[in-house]
Amino acid sequence: MIVVTGATGNVGRPLVESLVRSGHAVTAVSRGVTSPPPSLPGVTARTADLADAASLTLALAGAKALYLLVSGAGAHVDGAAVLRRAADAGVERVVLQSSQAAGTRPDAVSHATLAALEEQVRSSGMAWTILRPGGFATNAFAWAPSIRGQRTVFAPFADVALPAVDPLDIAGVAAAALTGDVHTGRTYTLTGPEATSPRRRTEILADVLGDELALVELGPDEARERLLQVMPEPVADGTLAVLGRPTPDELRVSPDVEDVLGRPATSFATWARRNVDVFR
Repeated sequence: MIVVTGATGNVGRPLVESLVRSGHAVTAVSRGVTSPPPSLPGVTARTADLADAASLTLALAGAKALYLLVSGAGAHVDGAAVLRRAADAGVERVVLQSSQAAGTRPDAVSHATLAALEEQVRSSGMAWTILRPGGFATNAFAWAPSIRGQRTVFAPFADVALPAVDPLDIAGVAAAALTGDVHTGRTYTLTGPEATSPRRRTEILADVLGDELALVELGPDEARERLLQVMPEPVADGTLAVLGRPTPDELRVSPDVEDVLGRPATSFATWARRNVDVFR
């Protein structure tokens, strides 16, 4: 049995569905019921909070593998306690969804906690794999209200291009890592197949919608104000640093999605076509 935390999110939900399709029993863990886990044969839904390792006891019973997905920068998670609880329950394999910035900016306040969690996973005594996705294609969902209402995208750093990754690709790599020994001890950086800027993504969305879209470039201060409405200050500042001043590694397209899945990573255009109704 495989436990998936964050089972209602952009990665967790398709991961649960993929594992079930492959014949695995899954315990889908989330913090609440506002967005319930997939209701599928073979899926057991449990409510637990990674901030309270003891709340995972029932979910971990009988599990052999754990997908560990922490929200934000993971500052609220006692990683050592969660991993001890998993090992005590008999979990043999853990796959951590971290962040590319945990490798590129391990000392930054925004990602130091994730970097520390990676080290805890590596020293847990369990077989491990670490996934480091870059920015998500689904971050463009933040543009949906202004696209629907004003046919306008508001974004900072309009011409800085980064290779956003499709969460379905992350889920695909996660499923492989949870079920295959070949991925043990590996750290994968997960990106899309090409770097695209907010300006280029706006053009792609306009083409997919068959309509004209305007782009208004936000200054750093206004962008920060908007981010602070949905994330803690250190995470907002870290996000802006990546978006505006990416390192060479953050600009680079990684081959890891294709190496693991045996197919190219999903482009932003393909992701946009699949999700076009969100922007109509």
